[in-house]
Amino acid sequence: MEFGLSDEQKMLQDSVGRYLEGAAPLEDVREIATKGEGFDKKIWDGLVELGVTAVLVPEEQGGMGLSFLDAALIQEMIGRHVAPAPFTAGAVMATTALVNAGTEQQKTEWLPKIADGSAKFGVAVSEHTGAREGGNITATNGKLSGKTMFAIDFASADTFIAADKTGALHLFPANSAGVKKTDLTTIDKTRSVGELILDNVEAQPLNAENETGLALSRVIQAGRITLAADTLGAAGMMIEKAVDYAKERKQFNRVIASFQAVKHMCAEMAAELEPCRSLVWYAAHTMDAIPEESALMAAHAKSHLAEVGRFVARTSTEVHGGMGFTDLMGLHYWFKRIGLNRQLLGSPERAREDAARLQGWAA
Repeated sequence: MEFGLSDEQKMLQDSVGRYLEGAAPLEDVREIATKGEGFDKKIWDGLVELGVTAVLVPEEQGGMGLSFLDAALIQEMIGRHVAPAPFTAGAVMATTALVNAGTEQQKTEWLPKIADGSAKFGVAVSEHTGAREGGNITATNGKLSGKTMFAIDFASADTFIAADKTGALHLFPANSAGVKKTDLTTIDKTRSVGELILDNVEAQPLNAENETGLALSRVIQAGRITLAADTLGAAGMMIEKAVDYAKERKQFNRVIASFQAVKHMCAEMAAELEPCRSLVWYAAHTMDAIPEESALMAAHAKSHLAEVGRFVARTSTEVHGGMGFTDLMGLHYWFKRIGLNRQLLGSPERAREDAARLQGWAA
């Protein structure tokens, strides 16, 4: 039995990585981040041309019909290069929502648009991964009212999928009458999240032959695994930057990589992160192959990568010393991305609580 990546998956990840290395260097990311939109059209158009937006879209709707693991590998590269690309909400979460809960008409209308990049989705389901005062949406006679916060890939979205308080999913254009949008400032300037206030907004329900809440659960699982993959990529890059810096920086006429304390810091980061790779891969694998395990594995991956990611982010910065806090090094882009991933779609504490409930260990 093969437990590693296939040659095709390695080629896919390598292709995305090489593209982002040229299209999203740190200098460009820094410039894009100053705009605060969390989106760059040039980078996004290149990713669309590579076909990443079509990875989860079934072939009959113009997509590639690849596995969820393929999507996670792409997200890992996006995190590695802190690319301002709205892949998580549209290509992953919205596609998952439509595939699991869309009518045939909705699939035919929207999935080809996701595949060719002509539709950019934002997804608002955070109220179901952590209660917030005054948050929740109600659906009455096909219209939505209420407030939802931390919609993912917010600024670039022309269409939103949101969950009401019962767990049912709804789709509506971003420019619909009654929609008020507010950008929420976070530490991560490479992505956008926001608040939606809805006042009798006409929306299409996504409830084709689905038990209420089942499709929502799949969307949250997809988002959690993808965020874990993003953290995996970002943390991996931070370790590489720490090691490279330690090989160059000298103190007392010796490179600091020769100091035992620095060696231990780098080794501990690598030892903590490497097992996370198989955890993320397996969690992504369960989405297609073992769906009865996917909710639990998504919670495990999200919570564990949040903790390991924070450790790597802090330790890598410490290896750099005072330089690690400067914009010149740019470490803070990865540091902040890991920090936002930690909180989106549930804190590690919330994810562990969900895992406990799934295993019957909590009420």
